[in-house]
This record gives sequence, structure tokens and C-alpha cells, in this order.
Amino acid sequence: MGGDNHDLLIGRVKRRGRMDLKVNLRLPHLQGICICLGNCYFSMEFVLERPVLVLNRLWQPVHTCSVKRALKLLCLGHAQVVQTEGECRYQTHDIGSWVEYSGEQRESAAAELVHSVKVALRVPKIIVLALYDRVPRKEVKFTRQNVFLRDKYTCQYCAEIFPEIDLNLDHVMPRDKGGKTTWDNIVTSCIPCNTRKANRLPREIGMQLLNEPRAPKWRPLFGFRRQASEQVWQEFISPDRKNVSLGA
Repeated sequence: MGGDNHDLLIGRVKRRGRMDLKVNLRLPHLQGICICLGNCYFSMEFVLERPVLVLNRLWQPVHTCSVKRALKLLCLGHAQVVQTEGECRYQTHDIGSWVEYSGEQRESAAAELVHSVKVALRVPKIIVLALYDRVPRKEVKFTRQNVFLRDKYTCQYCAEIFPEIDLNLDHVMPRDKGGKTTWDNIVTSCIPCNTRKANRLPREIGMQLLNEPRAPKWRPLFGFRRQASEQVWQEFISPDRKNVSLGA
């Protein structure tokens, strides 16, 4: 397969007496392309859909996006990549300096590189937006999956953790007693507890809730399984305030 169909095409153009990078991101045909991450190989589709943490201009986490989207924002100048290792950790890179940094890291066994015919780029883990400085106001969508995530796949009656296939949703106040299908009336329940409670109130059969149900607060990682997030994100998602210092 020819490289022209999926390359990050990078050339140099002369502007006002200096050399700039001219970048054109073209990724329409990705089937079968492999990428090296450390010593392992993955399909292009898999790697380009990996999550990247998005920070606003004030370095607050606001969202996640795919690697493909992050590279596009980088190429358009709408975001910079945050370096997550080395002596210059937290240094930001535009497309030009990210290409140079990626080239310096090509021989590193731990380097995660997107290879094309003409260039190799490090896979970004965090990007910071150039202009956006707000924190989006969002509500977590009420879904079966999100209820399980809120309750950490734990039955709210017997406190046991179950695989998703063995869980159900339970109306704390039964529907035939006026209970609604809302965040504050729905809990995760294992099938035996759900069957035992049936259409009664918990107190009527001596059952007690592990936690009072309520709508979860939105955060960038809500809906991600723990293993899906990068360790380097934690300093932004759950910072240790003892180790945070503000520069002048």
C-alpha cells in the first residue's frame, strides 16, 4: 500500500525569511497499517482511537479525544502536546517541535511512535488547547452503563462486586408505588437481591442501601474503565495539592 494515502505529509516552506513546517494530515485509508508502541505492534485503527486527555488553556482537564483528533488539532495549531517524560516534562510542543522531539526519541525502546513513510511522531497522551479557557458544564447521561459505573459494579444491597452480565437496575421506590426512573431512585443490584426485593421498599424486607443514590458529577474520565486511562493523567485529574506549586 502506498504511503501517500495515510501519511502525515510534512514539507518545508519559506515564509518571511524563515523555514516553517507545512503539515497536511491525511488518514483516509488505515486498514492493515501497523504502528509500533514500545516493542508491540498494533493496527493503525486501534492506536488512532486511543484516548488523549484534553486540557483547556488554564491546564484544567475538560475532555478526552482520540489520538487522531489530537494530531489534527496539533497540525491546525489549535493545541500543543504536553511532554510527559524526561527532563523537560510538561514542556509544550507545536507540530514543528513535536516532530523534532519525536525524531530524537526514535531509538528509545519505550517510545510510542506513529510511523509513516516520511516521518515518525510520538503518540500524544495529553494536549493543551490554545484558546479555550472554560470548563464545560455537562451532565452525565442517565444510562444503564453509567449507573453501573457510578456504583462501581457493586450491588447496593449486598455490597458484592459482580460482572456486568450479573447485574440489574433496581427502583428503590418501586414503580407501582410512584417511583421514577431517575438517578436518585435507581441503583445497581445483583440478580438475587433484585429478585428478593421485588416491588417492595428495602426497609420492608430488612434490606439497606450501601449508598444513597444521586446523579454523579461530570468529569473528563467518567465512563472510562480504570485501565483505559493513562497514569500520567492522574496529576491533572486528581492532583496531589501538596506537590503543586504555582510559578510566578
